Amino acid sequence: MADRPQPHQIQVHPQHQYGGGQLLYGGGGKNVQSHRGPSTSQVLAILTLLPVGGTLLALAGVTLTGTIIGLAVTTPLFIIFSPVLVPAVITIGLAVTGFLTSGAFGLTGLSSLSWFLNYFRQATGATGSAQEQLDRAKKRMLDMAEFTGQKTKDVGQEIQSKAQEGKRTDTGGREK
Repeated sequence: MADRPQPHQIQVHPQHQYGGGQLLYGGGGKNVQSHRGPSTSQVLAILTLLPVGGTLLALAGVTLTGTIIGLAVTTPLFIIFSPVLVPAVITIGLAVTGFLTSGAFGLTGLSSLSWFLNYFRQATGATGSAQEQLDRAKKRMLDMAEFTGQKTKDVGQEIQSKAQEGKRTDTGGREK
């Protein structure tokens, strides 16, 4: 009977036994005694965070309790006044949606105009101070006015020459 293990005794396979502080299986040779406790900074962090976490957890519980009590008190009022509250909430929701949409469209329009203005400035090379931009604009307007005047003069001369040609063919083409 001595060969049989007793129920309260546990037999360990020889490969899983520790011998002299070394693991016998795996051949790692790591020392089991190298494990140390937490460092001082870890202990201080836990000591600091425990009261903060506890306080926040307590505040969450108080908030949940207050919310449940408030909901229990106001639910009958919501049910009684729902014929008034539901249209009021819908109206307020639509008004808020309208204001937000209007603001979004306004911002989109302003940003589009700003982008177009910057693009136009870069395309025309209008960079520099405001006075330089005004001088360039004046010069372009003068150039355009001169071009328009010259074009008008050319068109007037062309019309006049065609009119004189037409007069010559009228008088020269008819014989009385």
